[in-house]
Amino acid sequence: MPSRPQEPDRAASEPVEPVPEGAARPPRGDLPQPGPPPRPEAANDEPGPDAAGPTPAEDEYTTAIQELEDRWRRALADLDNLRKRHARELERERTVERSRTAAAFLPVLDNLELALTHAGADPGAIVEGVRAVRDQAVNVLELLGYPRHAETGVAFDPARHEVVGVVQDPDAPPGTVVEVLRPGYGDGERQLRPAAVTVAKRE
Repeated sequence: MPSRPQEPDRAASEPVEPVPEGAARPPRGDLPQPGPPPRPEAANDEPGPDAAGPTPAEDEYTTAIQELEDRWRRALADLDNLRKRHARELERERTVERSRTAAAFLPVLDNLELALTHAGADPGAIVEGVRAVRDQAVNVLELLGYPRHAETGVAFDPARHEVVGVVQDPDAPPGTVVEVLRPGYGDGERQLRPAAVTVAKRE
């Protein structure tokens, strides 16, 4: 009867790791298998400050900052819109006032045209016509808030008068307006211009 071929020794075919001298050789069937390297132990197993996420106090603080920033941006947008609306309203008011003033002076121009038309037929009447137109223009300025000042014999007022000359007048007290060379219009902050006058000299 033929003999069965011998199977190769499996243990003999496996590589044998060298064993240091003096160490016990483990059994061949219990050789250690290579595995993943051991995980290094953390110095501190407690989670760090950022591991658990922001605290409720930090969330509330962040939310408050975002709300303040949103309110700040809305306030800036409202302020810009208010500035633009104010500029438009101011320009509209200026346009309305210019139109109103020009319309108030239209009758003055009409009377000047009428006086010039009749100047050729009656040259003597033009003086009265021009004087009437002047009075009408003065009345328009007064209605607009700029009354005329051309008084003589009153005390000199630096807020209403501008001295352009000093004269010797024995009949006028010193510092009195003797003559008005150019009328003034308006008072105080609404003054268009002061009256140009000559004043009696002080002794």
